[in-house]
Amino acid sequence: MKHIIILGDGMADHPIQRLGGLTPLQYADTPYMDRIAREGKTGRLVTIPDGFQPGSEVANTAILGYDLQQVYEGRGPLEAASIGYDMRPDDLALRCNIITLGDGKIRFHHGGHLTTEEGDRLIQYLNSELGNDRVHFITGIQYRHLLVIHGGSKHIVCAPPHDHPNEAWEPLLVKPEPDAPVEPGRMTAAETAALINELILRSQQLLSAHPFNRQRPPSAQANSIWPWSGGYRPSMQTLPQRYPQIKHGSVVSAVDLIRGIGHYAGLRRIVVEGATGMANTNYEGKAEAAIRALRDEDFVFLHIEASDEAGHDGDLELKLQTIEYLDRRIVRPVLEAIDTWDEAVSVALLPDHPTPVEIRTHVGEPVPFAIWHKGIEADDVQRFDEVSCMSGSYGLIRLQQFMDTFMNE
Repeated sequence: MKHIIILGDGMADHPIQRLGGLTPLQYADTPYMDRIAREGKTGRLVTIPDGFQPGSEVANTAILGYDLQQVYEGRGPLEAASIGYDMRPDDLALRCNIITLGDGKIRFHHGGHLTTEEGDRLIQYLNSELGNDRVHFITGIQYRHLLVIHGGSKHIVCAPPHDHPNEAWEPLLVKPEPDAPVEPGRMTAAETAALINELILRSQQLLSAHPFNRQRPPSAQANSIWPWSGGYRPSMQTLPQRYPQIKHGSVVSAVDLIRGIGHYAGLRRIVVEGATGMANTNYEGKAEAAIRALRDEDFVFLHIEASDEAGHDGDLELKLQTIEYLDRRIVRPVLEAIDTWDEAVSVALLPDHPTPVEIRTHVGEPVPFAIWHKGIEADDVQRFDEVSCMSGSYGLIRLQQFMDTFMNE
């Protein structure tokens, strides 16, 4: 049996008064997601291990069956793998957002929704001004880039910018972990934190004066870097090594960190033209790429970022739209293709974590999930949403249990 996971990043949410007390998943018109729930089996999944922040890198790694206590090194190394940067043993790699500051606060974690071309222009400029034998800025996608510090320490406390909208930025500067270990051949945690904070402050001076920002309104200026989620090169078994059902697999995503997880999981990266990670992504192209890959391979991880971005922006109307787009432009063509195949395909549908629009940040709460394939014994759940799936036959499962369940259902 072949397997495909369709993941709507940040799709889960909280009840919203403007929607009559319903969540966006309950309110949206999602006949194809509901079909998976109605004809399949459902439940809820804990995707965030105790002691971890509810980030997409944590949740997606857990969903794919990995023990975060053993493999987690942060977003930076995952995005380095996706970009194609081969980390040295002494490297510290950090995700490096270009963000918008205003009135002493973090206004937007995405620098006014930069294009990749705009982000590259700014990152290349910063690298020319701030880069040296120890510090390198490397272009990623849109506002999501990479900062590499040779000999840096990962034992620092960084604040994910999307978790702190409209909060004062200065108290969120990098700090060394209490009792951080001293590692031979590396800077201390205090030295690393001081270096990163200096880079943040100098980037603000450089970016504020850059011609790119002088042409944009203050509310949309890309006027600071914000490094976070750093780590060293991870060591992970591939999915084919862990699950005999998977001999070849692919990942379809516009997001570097997901591609990075896929790289270390042994999945082939599929780049779809026009895939942006936003609501304007090429849904049809991603669905077609996933279907094409599934014809020849055993496993596909199809990741859609748009709902998460809408949640971070607090845009309820856009989040509803992204959910309905995923339903009609991703789930529908996948199901319609599979319905014509003789070979059995198991489909899993889920978010990685909630990104409630009224909070604008991730929360570490259980998410709904559904598994469907021809011949599965359905439970009584009729809709795919946070409340309906509470009654599902899988009940509440945790972390690696999802992948084990999915691969053996």
